[in-house]
Amino acid sequence: MAQLHKLSEVKARSSNLKPGRHSDGGGLYLNVSPSGTKSWLFMWVRQGKRREMGLGAYPAVSLANARTEAGKCREAVAAGGDPIAERNKTAEPTFGECADQFLSSMEGSWRNEKHRAQWRMTLTEYCQPIRSKRVSLIATDDVLSVLNPIWQDKPETASRLRGRIERVLDFAKAKGWRTGENPALWRGHLKNVLPPRQRLSRGHHAAMPFRQLPAFIARLRASEAMAARALEFLILTAARSGEVYHAQWSEFDLEQGIWTIPADRMKAGREHRVPLSDQALSLIQTLKETPVSEYVFPGHRTNCPLSSAAMEMLLRRMKANDYTVHGFRSSFRDWAGDETHFAREIAEAALAHRVGDATEQAYRRTDALAKRRDLMQSWANYGDEKSAKIVPLKSA
Repeated sequence: MAQLHKLSEVKARSSNLKPGRHSDGGGLYLNVSPSGTKSWLFMWVRQGKRREMGLGAYPAVSLANARTEAGKCREAVAAGGDPIAERNKTAEPTFGECADQFLSSMEGSWRNEKHRAQWRMTLTEYCQPIRSKRVSLIATDDVLSVLNPIWQDKPETASRLRGRIERVLDFAKAKGWRTGENPALWRGHLKNVLPPRQRLSRGHHAAMPFRQLPAFIARLRASEAMAARALEFLILTAARSGEVYHAQWSEFDLEQGIWTIPADRMKAGREHRVPLSDQALSLIQTLKETPVSEYVFPGHRTNCPLSSAAMEMLLRRMKANDYTVHGFRSSFRDWAGDETHFAREIAEAALAHRVGDATEQAYRRTDALAKRRDLMQSWANYGDEKSAKIVPLKSA
């Protein structure tokens, strides 16, 4: 074995050392420059090529500390590793920090804001038991602690969550923070541990019966929360949550009472004009009196919209968590179909749905804005307890 600890503290400190490299053994050298400054180097050979890595200046890095770092480097080399690559690894994050980094890296691949919100919510809310644990320590039992409570009651959510945890842990492995098998892997692993899921029929978002809407809207209006304003506006316009969360003042023509949602924020990828009822317009005008952001429904962070989970969290606080935010679109559609004489295509257009085959769509160039305005005003009136009786009823 090569001799170690050839240098002494006295020799390292000496001003008589000649410029050049002075070996301490085991690949550690004290490098003296022509000007007399000193620094530590670790040198090794890999595939016939000599490599070197600086360990810091002397005496800021003492002889003892330099020997400790050199020991770590020798261990890395003996294991077939690269000391420089090991040093360049970023500090290992917790699972929560790793999940947040993964979500940030994937932002550009999700065109639909709803998908972003779902990924962030599941990896935040359901993963609370493991978010503070170092990502390299996440094991099968940790994954099961998250999945077991919802595996049978919420099978679809649980299945998606498992896949998302698997993606995060794969991301951690690619970053060098984990090694070995992924504990969230399904085939050959969790499939043998978790009980078979109940077969789930393709269902719908849980929707509040429309007859409960007037009382619910009254409760919303009693709240001062920004999430309550956003949810009320979502109900009045039958819009999707992502469209409301990211609504900006530049999209509104308050004189004409129109909200124009750009194509890049629409699920169908085409611009959608929303006629504002008197109630929706009044809500927006009230918020316009004290704008604090480019977003109509601002969050707590500067110039950012509300959290993508704000309305769902509001439903939970209001003990209405049997229903979903997206389900209010179904409430509107049920009301329009069961209680009014408005044509089917007008109700579908209000939901920004395409109606008819390709030929019909090609010839249908207008968006029936005036008829949709009448529909949305009737819907808003229905939501007002005092004026619910003026809804135009279907003829017998």
